[in-house]
Amino acid sequence: MEILFYDGNCGLCHGAVRFVVWADRPGTAFRFAPLGGEAFRSAVPEDRRAGLPDSIVILTASGELLTKSEAVAYMLRRLGGGWRAAAWLIEIFPLGLRDAVYDFIARIRHRLFRKPEGVCPLLPPRLRQRFDP
Repeated sequence: MEILFYDGNCGLCHGAVRFVVWADRPGTAFRFAPLGGEAFRSAVPEDRRAGLPDSIVILTASGELLTKSEAVAYMLRRLGGGWRAAAWLIEIFPLGLRDAVYDFIARIRHRLFRKPEGVCPLLPPRLRQRFDP
């Protein structure tokens, strides 16, 4: 199973995690863990952690690390259904342009979204088993 790592101090990242939990009702697309947490440190070697953004990072089942717009498009494709069309819409634009938009949003996200109260999004107990420390 793939792991979606997220910035535990970012309201936008928490919103993205809540969205994926909602859209992935069977709970089979992703596990979740905060960047810098125990699961992240054990799953991603230190040399690969260097230079990763502090937003959304996906570790695929094949060991590939996806960041920025590639991670968002991959996330939508994994959710399936109509979300695949949204991924396709993102991917029709050149990678450089997509990542420039992603970087712009990442720079202002802390001003637009309030900081969450904890590292893990507040979830009902039945969903907490999908999260790693």
